[in-house]
This record gives sequence, structure tokens and C-alpha cells, in this order.
Amino acid sequence: MRPLWLVFLCCGALSACMTVHPTAPPVAVPWVQRSADLQHADAWQLAGRAAVAVGTQGWQASLDWRQHGDAAELHLAGPLGVGAMVLKETPAGLSLNGAPPSDAVLSQLQERLGFELPLNNLRYWLLGVPDPGSAFDLTRNNQDRAAQLTQAGWTLTYDKYMMVSGDWLPARMVLVRDAVRVRIAVDHWDGVR
Repeated sequence: MRPLWLVFLCCGALSACMTVHPTAPPVAVPWVQRSADLQHADAWQLAGRAAVAVGTQGWQASLDWRQHGDAAELHLAGPLGVGAMVLKETPAGLSLNGAPPSDAVLSQLQERLGFELPLNNLRYWLLGVPDPGSAFDLTRNNQDRAAQLTQAGWTLTYDKYMMVSGDWLPARMVLVRDAVRVRIAVDHWDGVR
């Protein structure tokens, strides 16, 4: 019977001979195709954090966005869930905290947040692409992704990306309009397709 240490030594030697194949970097997709694909992405969600400064006032919140076709759901909650709100946009309209859709929601939302949330554009901006429905100005970085986007009176700066399912999606962005500054840090993306 062979000593046990000899068996372990042989196993160790064999494992040292294994070849590790490096994973190939994702194939770079041209900006025009990438942006069109992302603009048509209709099932995704992200989890992250937002820090908002409006003039001298400010607040922070966790941020969860879920997109399913034409329906979007946005959850914002302060520390320990304080000031939590759920905003849902469907073809039937915009609703806040489970109330029926109403035209008054936009003004209620603006009052609570301290600024007008660019909800229609945000669906695209979070993915790092312009809203295809209005004019924009875009500067791309060396990796052919959005670096700065100006649209609907807002200027967005994308300063960090993360790998998600073979593509690079925004991990950190800053939105600025007049006295409003919104910093968004994305912790997790899921289901972008």
C-alpha cells in the first residue's frame, strides 16, 4: 500500500500541469449598434444609491429601478426606509405609493424631491444611452461608450462602467441641471436584454 502523502504529491503535481485558458474579452460592438440595442432593452433592473443636492439642500436614498416593457417601477428609500416611495409608470399613467394613476403625481413628486424628475429620459440614461425621442449631444470615451450626454436640459457625466452579461453598463453617473445635482452609483444590474 502506497503512503498517503505520495498520492497527494501526485495529485498536486498533476493539478500543476493543468492549462488555464484565459477568458476572451468581449467583442467590441460598435456604438450605433450598442446604443440601439440598449434603447430597445425592455426587461431589466438595477439596484443602487442616489445622492441629490438641490441648491443648499440634499438627501440620499437607495434606488431600485425595474423596467418591463412600457412599465417602469422606481423605489426610493432613505436610510432605514425613511421617506420611502414607489413610483410606477404604465401606459395607464403615473402612480405614487400604490394610488391610482393621476395627473397630479408629477407635481407631488416634484414637491417631494425638490426638482422635476426626468422620468421618461431616465429609463435610457441609466443604461448609458440617449433617449431616442429627443435631440441630444453626446461625447464618447476611448472605449466607445457615453462619457457625457446633454439632453432635455440635463448634462450627464458617466465616469465608471461595470461588466454586465458581456457588456459594459454604467456604474456611476452624475446628472446636473441648474442647481440640481444627482449622483447615482449602481451596485447591481440584472436581466438587461
